[in-house]
Amino acid sequence: MSDVVTDRASSPLKRPRLGSDFGKLWTAAAFSNLADGVGRTAVPLIATTLTRDPVAIAAIGALAFLPWLVFGLPAGMLVDRFDRRWIMAVANTLRGGVALALSLMMVTGTMTIWSLLVATLVFGVGETLFDNATNAVIPSIVEKPALDRANGFMQAAQVTIDSFIATPIAGVLFAVSMVLPLWVGAAGYIIPIALAILLPLSAARSLRRADQAPRDPVSARVAAAYLWRHRYLRAIVVFTSIVGCAFSFAQAPTILYFLDTMHVQPAAIGFVTAGIGVGALGGSLVAPALVQRFGRGAVMLGANIAAGLFLVGVGLAPEVITAVIAYAGMAFAVSTWNVPWGALRQTIVPGDIFGRVLGIIRSFTWGLFPFATLLGGFIARIDLRLPYLIAAVVTLIATAFFARLILRASTFSGPLED
Repeated sequence: MSDVVTDRASSPLKRPRLGSDFGKLWTAAAFSNLADGVGRTAVPLIATTLTRDPVAIAAIGALAFLPWLVFGLPAGMLVDRFDRRWIMAVANTLRGGVALALSLMMVTGTMTIWSLLVATLVFGVGETLFDNATNAVIPSIVEKPALDRANGFMQAAQVTIDSFIATPIAGVLFAVSMVLPLWVGAAGYIIPIALAILLPLSAARSLRRADQAPRDPVSARVAAAYLWRHRYLRAIVVFTSIVGCAFSFAQAPTILYFLDTMHVQPAAIGFVTAGIGVGALGGSLVAPALVQRFGRGAVMLGANIAAGLFLVGVGLAPEVITAVIAYAGMAFAVSTWNVPWGALRQTIVPGDIFGRVLGIIRSFTWGLFPFATLLGGFIARIDLRLPYLIAAVVTLIATAFFARLILRASTFSGPLED
């Protein structure tokens, strides 16, 4: 453990340059987020025209994460085995094709709730491939000192485009015609396909360090053994799965919460999510500076405490403005956590097994989200506010229990086999 040092800044340093290759990756991710954001808003809105059952609406969100349970590890194996640039391109081709198919169903009047559920599942499969490959590429084209900053930029792009561009546009387009958001979403996947292929050769597959023995690029056992031996990373994954399930449980009734409890019109849903996105964007932008000032551990701990408190605010909000402000606060906290958590994974895990390790992590964490989301939908049948309050209690208790462990995040600076 000789390479364990604190990541707290002791003196002002010149920020490392991210480079043009990162610019290509960022742009590819940005256009993908545009398409994702439009679809993420349009599909639940279309579903509400077919049913008002909270469980059915929650199932849309649940199926978006189900592929991480059954396909997360295989996706990681593919990312470690094949050219990551082409994996990104194929993933977006798949998602664009599904969006086009939904558009044709809307035009021909053959759309059903089952069509939306199946399409959401396929979208999720494409997301496992694209997101896994994108995360694996970042350490190959960005210097280690710039990882927090690079992850901050990536998340800022996701939040900005999802919340301030895609979802408001999707809401307005939906009000004009239900098929328009689907056409826009299908078109949005085209540019990232070309940009992914234009990334440099270094993005294709992680280079092995000179002192590192060759490892099987296909075997999942190597990655599973690494994660199991690394006691700290293993424990943090357990914590992440708990609070992640709490957030998924809380967000299950979100669309109906704003439509039925806060009486927001469907065309305005995108503007509500834009307000929430202000918080998420703020967290993405300030997280790198907070990490530099206070260290990863303190920022990650504070973010989870804040998320729990803001969940209480959402559950008790008396009207829509208060609800949006509280939801924005929660989004700020979650984004603030996501930036150092992403950089911590990239710092600890060796590049040649990163795809598989990330696949296992997300299979374990995101793979549980569908069940938590469905459970939140059932609880929402009692009261649409109740999932937020229950999630707040779970988040705060889990954070208190894992507090000392979370603070240790500031001590890791390089790949370790614990």
